[in-house]
Amino acid sequence: MIPNALNPSKMCRAGLLLAILLAALLAPAPGFCQSPVPPELIYNPGTLKPVDSTLRVAVGDKAPDFSLPTIAGSRVSLSQYAGKKNVLLTFVPAAWTPICSGQWPGYNLAREIFEKHDTVLIGITCDNVPTLHAWVKEMGGLWFPVASDFWPHGAVSAAYGVLRPEGVSERALFLIDKKGVIRFIDVHDINTRPDLGTLAEELVKLQ
Repeated sequence: MIPNALNPSKMCRAGLLLAILLAALLAPAPGFCQSPVPPELIYNPGTLKPVDSTLRVAVGDKAPDFSLPTIAGSRVSLSQYAGKKNVLLTFVPAAWTPICSGQWPGYNLAREIFEKHDTVLIGITCDNVPTLHAWVKEMGGLWFPVASDFWPHGAVSAAYGVLRPEGVSERALFLIDKKGVIRFIDVHDINTRPDLGTLAEELVKLQ
């Protein structure tokens, strides 16, 4: 149940929007059809150990700051949003893989939900910038910054405790409020996409 404005028409509209998004994002899809990337360009790593790292932060902690290069040619830091925006850090394991290639384009569909709750996203992987540039281009673009944690390899992922032994990050979400405090963590099974409904409920709690 997601609280909303008191206006009944707005509540119905928001509820309908969320229902459509959840249906679109969570419905099972055969093969790689859920990804906008052509199947022949996808590398399927198979089923992996669901989680293979140990968190180094907890809900209520101050989130570690960072500065990473993005595919836009600039750098993005957590501190640049301090006092201005809530931030969702979305770590995904690797470009050109099936679940990751569906998860981030799904956030394009949910952009209105994030903006409604004054929240920006920062996408992070341990891939290098050229690889991320090509992958995001193939996905049709993303509305949020995509940052490379390639060098020092996985340093930001390690600071949060989501760097796996093979050098990729977990599939993990960290919701951080405007004071820089971690309010929600989901280190998700690397083989499945996080539930947008759960995330939407956590966004409401930030108000």
